[in-house]
Amino acid sequence: MSILQEKIQLNNGTAIPVVGLGTVTPDDKKPILREVVRTAILDAGYRHIDTAWYYGVEPILGEVLEEIFNEGKIKREDLFITTKVWPALWSNPQKSLDKSLKDLRVDYVDLWLQHWPLTFKSDENGQPPVPRDSSGKVIEDDGDFLDTYKKMVDIYKNSNKVKAIGVSNYSIGNLDRLLKETDVVPVINQIELHPQLPLNDLVEFCNKHKIVVEAYSPFGSNGAPVLELPLVKQLAEKYNVRPADILVNYHTASGRVALPRSLNPDRIKQGYKKVPLTKEDLAKLYEIGEKEPKRYIKEDWGHHIGLPFWD
Repeated sequence: MSILQEKIQLNNGTAIPVVGLGTVTPDDKKPILREVVRTAILDAGYRHIDTAWYYGVEPILGEVLEEIFNEGKIKREDLFITTKVWPALWSNPQKSLDKSLKDLRVDYVDLWLQHWPLTFKSDENGQPPVPRDSSGKVIEDDGDFLDTYKKMVDIYKNSNKVKAIGVSNYSIGNLDRLLKETDVVPVINQIELHPQLPLNDLVEFCNKHKIVVEAYSPFGSNGAPVLELPLVKQLAEKYNVRPADILVNYHTASGRVALPRSLNPDRIKQGYKKVPLTKEDLAKLYEIGEKEPKRYIKEDWGHHIGLPFWD
């Protein structure tokens, strides 16, 4: 049985499908994305698309979505679409949102995230300066990451362009400050998460405050190294499923959302099966990262955030 249509309730009353299609795509692979998205929605049954201003794929997604809607096969309200504000547009999230809506060819997004709790120096178009300044920094010293979220809250409250707002790559410290200084609890915190990086303290903090955790890079980024873990392969044999099914269920069985990514239409068609992982199975998977934590996404500027295991 596929889990692509299962949903989790968010703290503002909306619901999100527990599995979404990640759309980060290298430039040389972008021509494939059109087929991937059509296959995901029409053949596999995906109803959740995760994208961002920074990915540079939203114009492609917009063309595909408009085609699908015009064909009458899927309605806009059948899909859950997420986009994000990049730190280069930290002071003008409205500009980021309007550009995303135009490119995606939709009137609203279901979820709007602050991509990183950072403020980048940028020009009037939101592009980081090239080259960097003499210090090599891209961080705007006078910027406050929480200003971005506060402006997002205002847009959320006073427009119909956003159904829910959340954050991405927030540490416990970032979230604690947000909760003290704003009156809208984010519905989501999207972070790198997988058996090698369980981040139990952060997940527990989010659960306590009814913030759903959304896992990006659930297979460990480029090359999908987490799929090769011996325990993941053993569990796949035990349940007669693919290792990818085990890793997706590692999250969904724990009340989280998973954002797997693939540019292989044949793999996309297979979707993801629901696997009855036991508490013992999950405990063993968590134990991997508790003993030897490993992060795969670790840009240099991420040291400013306060997320663990960045070195």
